[in-house]
Amino acid sequence: MAPHFVSNSSEAAPPKAAHAWPWWRAPNRLRTDWRGQRVWLIGASSGIGAALATELVGRGARVVLSARSEDALQDVAARALKAASSAAEGETLVVAFDATEPDAWARARQTVTSAWGGVDVLVMCAGAYTPMRAWDIDITTMSHIIDVNLRSVYLGLQSNLSDFRARGNGAVVLVASVAGLVGLPNATVYGPTKAALINLAELLHSDVRAAGIDVYLVNPGFVRTKLTEKNAFVMPALLTPEQAAQAMLAGMAAGQFSIHFPKRFTLWLYALRHLPDRLRLAIVRRFTAAPESDAEVLPTTPPDVKTRPAP
Repeated sequence: MAPHFVSNSSEAAPPKAAHAWPWWRAPNRLRTDWRGQRVWLIGASSGIGAALATELVGRGARVVLSARSEDALQDVAARALKAASSAAEGETLVVAFDATEPDAWARARQTVTSAWGGVDVLVMCAGAYTPMRAWDIDITTMSHIIDVNLRSVYLGLQSNLSDFRARGNGAVVLVASVAGLVGLPNATVYGPTKAALINLAELLHSDVRAAGIDVYLVNPGFVRTKLTEKNAFVMPALLTPEQAAQAMLAGMAAGQFSIHFPKRFTLWLYALRHLPDRLRLAIVRRFTAAPESDAEVLPTTPPDVKTRPAP
């Protein structure tokens, strides 16, 4: 990794010196200069991923663009290079594959290694979402969401962490969501997968930071993408993908572990997360309860079960 990539932060300590990382320093190194850095962006064909690709190429990064659609990736690559200034010297490499398949990861990694010798930063940005209430779970859709949002991340880690640890350097960026902070309706499958990523990022930071690997957890609020177009309600503090990409890079430049935006919305959910159960659950029910016409009406007393007065 080029030395200009990290500023105002000490070199990563080897595992035996993990205690040398003081708690008052930023959780990660400050990433301020992307020139020449090799970034593997999973989920780059649209939304936040596509916007992040454009932003990184414009800052001089060498970006591997991955998703399932090669045509969409080629379009993103062309737009990113066109938007970048001639002085940026950013590059793109399109590697289309299905990130939920282990064999596809092996082939993609071989392609990236042959072309660029590896990567410095892995960004897991692929996502799937379908609004779904708890009484209306579709097994096929559920499996797909879990595969894209969670399984692909584990496969990405399995494919890249060993190389990062061997070099004593690298970074992992997990894009979760504030939907993983609080149980919200319509996110019956999506929300738990993002909650899992939040948990994974925290334990991952503990596992690998001493080996020189930074871990960044990104929890966006509502961002205008193909996924949020499925929502049938007014989304507060809605951002563009470009605004989200810029917020992500600003958080990484500050060395933050938890990067969330926009603050005027996300801070409310972080505060809600820490309220007592009785109050938090009442608030969620008050503002997000399903209309009675949408919910399946169930009998209040199961058949053949007699009730008795409470003692």
